[in-house]
Amino acid sequence: MIPRLVRAAEPQPLLRAENVTLEYGGRASTVRATEDVSFDVYEGDRFVLLGASGCGKSSLLRAAGGFLAPASGRFTLDGATIGKPGPDRLMVFQEFDQLPPWKTVLQNVMFPLLKARGLPRKEATERARHWIARIGLERFEDAFPHQLSGGMKQRVAIARALAMQSRVLLMDEPFAALDALTRRRMQEELVSLWQEECFTLLFVTHSIEEALLVGSRILLLSPHPGRVRAELNSHQYGFAGIGSTEFRAAERRIAELLFDLPPEAQDSTGRAGRIAL
Repeated sequence: MIPRLVRAAEPQPLLRAENVTLEYGGRASTVRATEDVSFDVYEGDRFVLLGASGCGKSSLLRAAGGFLAPASGRFTLDGATIGKPGPDRLMVFQEFDQLPPWKTVLQNVMFPLLKARGLPRKEATERARHWIARIGLERFEDAFPHQLSGGMKQRVAIARALAMQSRVLLMDEPFAALDALTRRRMQEELVSLWQEECFTLLFVTHSIEEALLVGSRILLLSPHPGRVRAELNSHQYGFAGIGSTEFRAAERRIAELLFDLPPEAQDSTGRAGRIAL
């Protein structure tokens, strides 16, 4: 009897955007933020939404988090339509005031574990302390947000999200307000954490360099309203290659694609497709 070949099942997207159009305003005045945007995020992806200011990338992140309802299309998680926020999708913003100022570092990380996950206090404390140590702030457990630097506050926000063990970590330009040296250190720490924990990341930035450093896949969005221009793999780029000929060439290529989409980046229907750098 000849054995049958069994094909391995293709991986299914964890998070999917299906023809998402986002709008703001009312009947008198409506602003379209994005138009017909589709993309797939797989488990373990570091997926980056990249585009100029006003292209709707932060709006897409909010819609993925359940904070903004699409005018048409939908976001799904494990095939189920996203209709509201949930602990399976946690957001880290660029603002430093996302931590309740009256809570210590330990209390900030514990709070969602107690309220959203319903963990016993002892388990929540142990998990919070584990993640605080992972981000190197174990000596600051009893500090309040006003006693921390901007980079330290962002570490706490990341620790709080990772402690929740959410399905997708949503990050909206989380390092944009930091100085250049702190920003680079935070980028390196984020990728290092991902290498150890392999969480799923949906990351928004307007920096081409940051997209190449943080992302394994990048979706390029056109200027307002945001439409998909191209999708590309970027896992081959890293911190060791900054400044190299290949890295700078990739930056230039992305800039061309963002603002002047060439014919070879389009598929037979005229829509942007997956390309190589």
